[in-house]
Amino acid sequence: MSPRSRDEEEQVPVGHNKRLETVWTRAGGLRMHARASGSSELKSRVPVVLVHGLVVSSRYMVPTAERLATHHPVFAPDLPGFGRSEIPTRVLDVSGLSDALSAWMGGVGLERAMLIGNSFGCQIIADLAVRHPERIERAILQGPTMDPRGRSVPRQIGRFLIDMTREPLSLVPIELLDFANAGTRRAWRTFRYALYDRIEEKLPYMRAPTLVVRGSRDPIVPQRWAEEATGLLPMGRLSVIPGAAHTANYGWAAEFARIVLEFLDEHPPSRESR
Repeated sequence: MSPRSRDEEEQVPVGHNKRLETVWTRAGGLRMHARASGSSELKSRVPVVLVHGLVVSSRYMVPTAERLATHHPVFAPDLPGFGRSEIPTRVLDVSGLSDALSAWMGGVGLERAMLIGNSFGCQIIADLAVRHPERIERAILQGPTMDPRGRSVPRQIGRFLIDMTREPLSLVPIELLDFANAGTRRAWRTFRYALYDRIEEKLPYMRAPTLVVRGSRDPIVPQRWAEEATGLLPMGRLSVIPGAAHTANYGWAAEFARIVLEFLDEHPPSRESR
């Protein structure tokens, strides 16, 4: 039986949170769904955008979004083809998804924001740094994939299966539902796009302050790769959460949110984002 995370007892049930509301936006010809905080008192603070990982949706970002929403405007979109967002006619690759994210940010009025990604979401943010660098105020890459030395189907599947034994049990139904919504074809094609996306060639173009966060028990992102990724960043730093697995944004949200807020306090917003 997998060990329970420190946050599992205090998870806010998805769909029953009080600080997030549903926002629909048409971007790039697609209707996109997002969860967003609605407090007008925080509009002067740096906005935070949470980018979900492979096949899942913004639902597993809720524990972190809830905690950040008391300090900053928070947005957690469902990328096209996932969650409740509209399904495009073709399966979007990494560049297509980063273009969609940029278009969505423009649609909701976000010129720049703090981008936080988990897993595959980190690859989308890295691509955004190459294609739309003006969108990134600063970034946090939590559990960035793909490790170049693990770039094969058997290795990634093996690492994923190990990770599932270390995640909170409550994550399983969320992932199964999101997988069912995405469909096998879209899930497989997106996985292939993620597998062959060379994030290591894009990280040097991330000119904003960037924090890499790894769970100490994350088998998908070895410590070696986390350190290599950090070293490729012009303004990179690494933080490790003891005991956390791959989705620290879900199962270890309290500690992860604390790290996010500390990073935000360390780097005041640039003049362009004010």
